[in-house]
Amino acid sequence: MSTTGLTYLFVGVSFGLYFGIAIWSKAGSTRDFYVAGGGVPPVMNGMATAADWMSAASFISMAGIIAFAGYDGSVYLMGWTGGYVLLALLLAPYLRKFGQFTVPDFIGERYYSRTARVIAVVCLIVISFTYVAGQMRGVGIVFSRFLEVPIDWGVIIGMAIVFVYAVFGGMKGVTYTQVAQYCVLIFAYMVPAIFISILITGNPVPQLGLGADVAGEPGTSVLVKLNQVLSDLGFGAYTDGSKSTLDVFAITAALMVGTAGLPHVIVRFFTVPKASDARTSAGWALVFIAILYTTAPSVAAFARLNLVDTVAETPYEQTPQWVKTWEGIGLIGWADKNDDGRIQYGPGDALAGKPEFTGETGASGERQVANPNPDTANELYVDRDIMVLANPEIAQLPGWVIALVAAGGVAAALSTAAGLLLVISSSISHDLLRKTFTPGISDAQELLIARVAIAAAIGVAGYFGIHPPDFVAAVVALAFGLAASSLFPVILMGIFSYRMNKEGAIAGMVAGLGFTMTYIVLFKFAGVSSDYLLFGISPEGIGTVGMVINFAVAYAVSRLTKTPPLAVRELVEHIRIPSGAGAAPSAH
Repeated sequence: MSTTGLTYLFVGVSFGLYFGIAIWSKAGSTRDFYVAGGGVPPVMNGMATAADWMSAASFISMAGIIAFAGYDGSVYLMGWTGGYVLLALLLAPYLRKFGQFTVPDFIGERYYSRTARVIAVVCLIVISFTYVAGQMRGVGIVFSRFLEVPIDWGVIIGMAIVFVYAVFGGMKGVTYTQVAQYCVLIFAYMVPAIFISILITGNPVPQLGLGADVAGEPGTSVLVKLNQVLSDLGFGAYTDGSKSTLDVFAITAALMVGTAGLPHVIVRFFTVPKASDARTSAGWALVFIAILYTTAPSVAAFARLNLVDTVAETPYEQTPQWVKTWEGIGLIGWADKNDDGRIQYGPGDALAGKPEFTGETGASGERQVANPNPDTANELYVDRDIMVLANPEIAQLPGWVIALVAAGGVAAALSTAAGLLLVISSSISHDLLRKTFTPGISDAQELLIARVAIAAAIGVAGYFGIHPPDFVAAVVALAFGLAASSLFPVILMGIFSYRMNKEGAIAGMVAGLGFTMTYIVLFKFAGVSSDYLLFGISPEGIGTVGMVINFAVAYAVSRLTKTPPLAVRELVEHIRIPSGAGAAPSAH
């Protein structure tokens, strides 16, 4: 069977599995829809959390960014894994003890304020739509390449898939679907990694292969070889970094704290039976996540080494089919600037942005680009988001491995997209309507509104997936900065500070989110020069500064205004003692 046929088979079987689970576990109540009935075992919840967490950014894009950024890309590994330690220790058991459905639920009750609840919903929606844009782009890329449809149509197909199992199954359906998706994505990630590690180093353990010697070159490790190859081509050494120490710290902190403030991850800990299970499931999630995250550096290094060996100084006619395939969907572009028919690969941007094709064919058969960059000798544009997906093709692995990676990429993107869309849905139906503006609606009406809201959110998410602001991992990093600067401080202070009041929380959220959003818009969308970055901190790391502003403003305002009521201080005392907590209240 051809690779395309195998891809249809693998992806089709996985979709059938997801649909079957959604139908089997259809949500029949708001409690099922929002928190899966509150009865998910810790190990299964840890696996579902890992799938919810390991999105298209982790599966598709992270290794691609590390492959090109080298040492600088380590901020994603440190930040995204370290955040789970914060989540397990500081938030998960306490929020589970609170026993409600959503993050705005906690903020609204803890800060005894409808305004605080509404602002939390606004923060949540901004974070979630920023995050889901990266997931939908990831879906589009996978379908575009492996199902041979345009990227826009790939996004639309992904929207339809998510609609079926998220709208019908709710959190209950999504939880058990995510368990299956984790199994698919981790198998799809590890199999090619093991194959490629054996081919390059002879070592079947990718984590060890990164430091092993290149096969046939005793005494030359993979990283040493990669440093040599890249230096010969004019790049900096792979193990050198160009970011300032302050920027590395800021990005790592924003990703770490943002992890602990992500609403679609926090809500997963409302689905377990009791508070101690929340901490246990966070530990299991970290184990399941670590399998992929400890493998990603190896995948990144192997991919970059294979790419250079395959294309550098190679005549275009002799390049393998994968180059022409990815070129055909606009994610690789070649500009033959010196008309020698060979691909020159080196530092600098080959094109002025992403490929803009003229519709004409060059002398070597390549798609002509309209936007070559004359200021650099580099002739090759490679989209960072294709490296994991293209890696099996670059290494000439069997067709079934390529098809497996396609199924894994789809599983990673869809699992997180479903979790995010559920958070958006619940914030609208439960927090804005049931708890704020229309408290008289019935459970059945609330469930209907939640399903309508998720359908509308899928449409908006699809638009952002078709028009993304950056690579998948970069877009997702912005969402973490927004979470770090808006929700994390008020959740943390809500648990550990008796003195924090509604005025402080509201002022902190507005100040933190407002500053971070403004900074991101200026440098990501308005085209402001990077020469004007604050202390050299990139938009991906500015959430750390926004978090500090949130804490400072909240603290100052709370000291100038009234202390919280006695009932709220007693609630904080209740939340702070997670041991012995039973099931969550059934009322909401």
